[in-house]
Amino acid sequence: MKREPEFFGDTELNLVFMARRLREALKIEEIFTAANIDYLVETGTYTGGMLLKRELTGAFFYVTPEAWGPASQLLLANRFKPYQQESA
Repeated sequence: MKREPEFFGDTELNLVFMARRLREALKIEEIFTAANIDYLVETGTYTGGMLLKRELTGAFFYVTPEAWGPASQLLLANRFKPYQQESA
């Protein structure tokens, strides 16, 4: 279920998906809500483009560390690629 930041309190949230299109974001919300996964969605900017770099706006989906596994499995089952943190 979509939650406000206050719902999570001091819990550190992990990015699980970044939607680049509205239709994609709405589908992710539908998937997470149907599965009863608590998530936070915020808009933010990212850099896109190959030759001409530009700032674009996307929807960033965050979940608790405990919900990251189930949320990423749901994304994969619905043909979406979960966000993978880069290793240092």
